[in-house]
Amino acid sequence: MRKKFILASIVTPISIWFLSLFVPQAVWLLIVVILLVLLGLYDMLQTKHTIRRNFPVIGRMRWLMESVRPMIQQYYVESDTSGAPVNRIFRSVVYQRAKQETDTVPYGTKFDVYRIGYEWIGHSLASHEPSEINQDPRVLIGGKDCSQPYNASLLNISAMSFGALSSHAILALNGGAKKGSFAHNTGEGGISQYHLKQGGDLIWQIGTGYFGCRTPNGYFDEEQYQTKAAIDQVKMIEIKLSQGAKPGHGGLLPASKNSPEIAEIRGLQAHTQVNSPSRHSAFTTPIELMLFIQKIRQLANGKPIGIKLCIGHRSDFIALCKAMKETGITPDFITVDGGEGGTGAAPLEYSNSIGMPLTDAIVFVSDCLTGFGLKSEIKIIASGKIFSGFHIIKRISLGADLCNSARGMMLAMGCIQSLQCNINTCPTGITTQDPALVNGLVVKDKINRVANYHTETVRAAAEIMSAAGLSNTKELGRSHIFRRVSHTSILRFDEIYPPVASGSLLGEDISQFYKEDYQMANPNFFNATTCKTC
Repeated sequence: MRKKFILASIVTPISIWFLSLFVPQAVWLLIVVILLVLLGLYDMLQTKHTIRRNFPVIGRMRWLMESVRPMIQQYYVESDTSGAPVNRIFRSVVYQRAKQETDTVPYGTKFDVYRIGYEWIGHSLASHEPSEINQDPRVLIGGKDCSQPYNASLLNISAMSFGALSSHAILALNGGAKKGSFAHNTGEGGISQYHLKQGGDLIWQIGTGYFGCRTPNGYFDEEQYQTKAAIDQVKMIEIKLSQGAKPGHGGLLPASKNSPEIAEIRGLQAHTQVNSPSRHSAFTTPIELMLFIQKIRQLANGKPIGIKLCIGHRSDFIALCKAMKETGITPDFITVDGGEGGTGAAPLEYSNSIGMPLTDAIVFVSDCLTGFGLKSEIKIIASGKIFSGFHIIKRISLGADLCNSARGMMLAMGCIQSLQCNINTCPTGITTQDPALVNGLVVKDKINRVANYHTETVRAAAEIMSAAGLSNTKELGRSHIFRRVSHTSILRFDEIYPPVASGSLLGEDISQFYKEDYQMANPNFFNATTCKTC
C-alpha cells in the first residue's frame, strides 16, 4: 500500500497539473491532491500508528468511524431494550415526561416476560383509585439527635458536582428542585453560586477532598463547614465514603473541566486534574466516623447528617453498625449507591468490576440495620439506575425509604447519552465547561423539564401503589414484587431475600449468612481482618 501511495502521489499531481493547462478550474483539484499527498507523507513518517503508516490517508477512516460509532450504535443498531448504559425505553419515558408528552405505549410490552430475571409487582383486585392516595408522598428524615428533620420527596437529584456538570445544568437542576419541591445533592464539588441562585433545597455532600470546608492542606475546616451548613437552603449534609461508579477510588475531575471558577470554589489550582483521596482524613475508624457525625450535626444546629457508600466488604458495614450501637450515635440517613452507578469519569475496571449492585446492597443494608435494631432511626436512600415509577417502588419494597436519580435528571435536561462526559465535549451542554456548548442549554426550559419529569415519575409510583391496593410506601414490602428465577419458577422478593427479625444481630444466635462477616467486623477498624478460611 505504501508503494502504491508513493506512485499515486507522483502520477496524480502531474496528471492534474497537465489537465489544468487546458481546464483552469482543475487548479483547485490540484491543491486538494497536494494537501492529501502531504498528509499521506506525514502518515508514512509518523511512528505512533501502524495503520496510518501502512495505509496513508485512508487509514484515518478507522478513527472517523470510531468517533461516530456511539451515534450509529444508538440510532441504528441497538433495539429499544438492548441499549446501555440506559436503554431507549427508559430514555424515551424520561424525555416524554420531561416534555409532558404522551408517555403511554401501544401494542403491549417490549420486554420478554419469560426471560429469567423479569420482575413485576402484583396488583390487587381491591385496588384504590389513584385520586384516593397522596400523589406526592413524603419521607421525614431525622433521627433522635436531629432537631431540624427534612420532609423529603420519594425522588431527588443524586450527587453531581459543579465541574462534572456545567453551570447551566446546575441552575436547571436546582430550579427544577425548587419548582417541584424536592432535594438537589450538590456532589462533592462544594456549594457554588449556581446551587444557591434558584433557591432549591440542597443536600450538601462532603467528600474526601472536603471541598467548601477545606484547609489549604486539604483537611476538614470546622469554621468553613459551620458557615455553609448554616445556609437555609442546605437541608441535609451527606458524608461521601464511596460511590458506586468508582468505589475506593475517590473523585476525579479532568483538567479540561477544572476552570478557574471551579478551582476557586474548591480551593484548588486551575487546569489541573483533581484526584480526591480514596479515604477521609477526619476519621479513620467506624467509631471515629460516628463521633465525626455527632460533631458536624452539632455544628449544623441539628440538621440531618448522613453517609453515602457503595457496599464492598460486608464486614465494613457491620462494623459501622457495631460502632453505632457502641457509641449510641447514628446517622439520620444512609445513601446506598449501587455498583452500577454512573459518573462523568472513572477507570473502566472500577465501573465494571467493583462494588455491590444496588438490589443486593439495599437488601443487605436494610437487613443489617434491622438486625441491629437501628432501622427505625435511619432512612435509606437508594441511588443507581432509577428512571421510572416501578424502579422507585422496587427499591422501596427491598428496604429503601426514598430514591435519588442522576442520569434520569440528566436525561430530563436533554442528555442524549453521547458518552462524552469525560472529555468536555458534551453536545447538550450538560457535562462540559466549554462556554459555547454550555450556552446552548436554556435554563428556563430545562427547569420545567426537570420538574415535570420528577412530578410525573413520582405520580407513576403512587399509581402503582394504588394498583397494588396500597395507600403509602410504608405498606410496601418484599412480598409485593415477583421475579422469574427460571423458565418455570417464580419467587416473591421475600422468598429470594428473606427478611431478618429486628434485633437478630444483637444476640449470640446469629444467622450463618452474617456470622463470618459479623466476627470479622470491628468498630475500631475498617477492614480489620480477612477471612482465614476463604
